[in-house]
Amino acid sequence: MFFMNEQLIRDEYKNLTNFLIKNNISITTMESATSGQIASLITDTEGASKIFKGAFITYSNEAKIMNGVPAEIIEKYSVYSKETVTKMAEVCRKTYNADVGIGVSGTMGNVDPANIESSVPGEVYFAIATKTSVSSYVYSIEAENCRLYYKLKVADLVYKELRKIFNF
Repeated sequence: MFFMNEQLIRDEYKNLTNFLIKNNISITTMESATSGQIASLITDTEGASKIFKGAFITYSNEAKIMNGVPAEIIEKYSVYSKETVTKMAEVCRKTYNADVGIGVSGTMGNVDPANIESSVPGEVYFAIATKTSVSSYVYSIEAENCRLYYKLKVADLVYKELRKIFNF
């Protein structure tokens, strides 16, 4: 089992937020599986209000659709797909007029009763949209003892991809 170092992840996000502040790069999220954990980690750093535009927590399919993800994408590809998280990242970035948008969806721990046919425990999708490109990712994560550790694992994966994109 993966050893979760919560403080290390919090420190990573402090570094990320300070980098965004220093470079005046605004960011937003549309989170499902992580339930706002990434937004919380970003805003734990003083001064984050300079770059953090806001966030959507879209835990249900209906919430995603209400906030701009076309129902047709969810119906065609499922809520757990690169297509859905790509649209989530694009929609939140455009809605908040941010430089970066992050979309996250996935199944943590057990099968989602609202999406039984497409739910694979441990399978997580996320996308990072900038004004010029969108990158999407899929990861399989090992079982954890609590929901917080699942969320932190995903947040750590998102952080690592943001580091690659911004080379910091």
